[in-house]
Amino acid sequence: MSADVLIRLPKSAPAARRRVGLSVPPTVLLSFAVLAVVLLWTLFPELFTSQSKVSGDTAEKLVGPSAAHWFGTDYLGRDLYSRVVHGTASSVTSALVAVLIGLVVGGLIGLVSGFLRGAVDVVLGRVVDVLLAIPGFLLAVVIVSSLGFHTINAAVATGITAVAAFARLMRAETLKTRKSTYVEASYLEGGSGLHVLFRHILPNAYKSVLALAVLNFGTSILVIASLAFLGYGDPPPASDWGLLVASGKTYPTAPWLVFAPAIVIVVTVLSINRISRWLRKAG
Repeated sequence: MSADVLIRLPKSAPAARRRVGLSVPPTVLLSFAVLAVVLLWTLFPELFTSQSKVSGDTAEKLVGPSAAHWFGTDYLGRDLYSRVVHGTASSVTSALVAVLIGLVVGGLIGLVSGFLRGAVDVVLGRVVDVLLAIPGFLLAVVIVSSLGFHTINAAVATGITAVAAFARLMRAETLKTRKSTYVEASYLEGGSGLHVLFRHILPNAYKSVLALAVLNFGTSILVIASLAFLGYGDPPPASDWGLLVASGKTYPTAPWLVFAPAIVIVVTVLSINRISRWLRKAG
């Protein structure tokens, strides 16, 4: 009987590991569903609302949520749900631009710094230290003030504040991979530096960087919404999420003007953060 047990355990263990590896928690599935809705709002807003985002009926101003107006109406009688849906494209696209800037610039700095080391590592390390020494939101405000008050400039400013985090992570992953046995073996077999860089270092660093990129996507949405709230984004009648919250705060008798876009922001960011944690654990 003991021999039979010894034969069966190795066969069942890999299957159990595969089942565990393929299982996705319900909260992650729900988070993906939320992001799918946000993505559809971004690409096809007209499929979700037929109301205008810029014009409304003043006779229906400040009407609470109802079957006709899911999120209520604003001070001009415009449908708030329609404005939130149409504002998704600007908010999400700006966050993606910010993530791409931080990922490309920061990833390149960290990759070069960790791979070349020496004087290059020292110089680039000081640049990253300077970026880390300045509070991110303050740096974003300074940059967007210099570039101009537009949402795309807010995205650029947010992306620059994320460079240091991507650079630090990529440098750490590069240094860790350089010490691996298979990297040394690749050099001994005659592999060039570029071969090692693209064949071994990048494939082993992308998982951690991907999780950070997803997390930074949620952070960028918050930062860009905060900049829009303070007036550093596109002016009205734009419907960026942060601008909608800023416009609604002056009407305390109509709390849905703040709660509706704020809840959309919070649910979206929490969903992104949940997916980021799941990716980090899965990696």
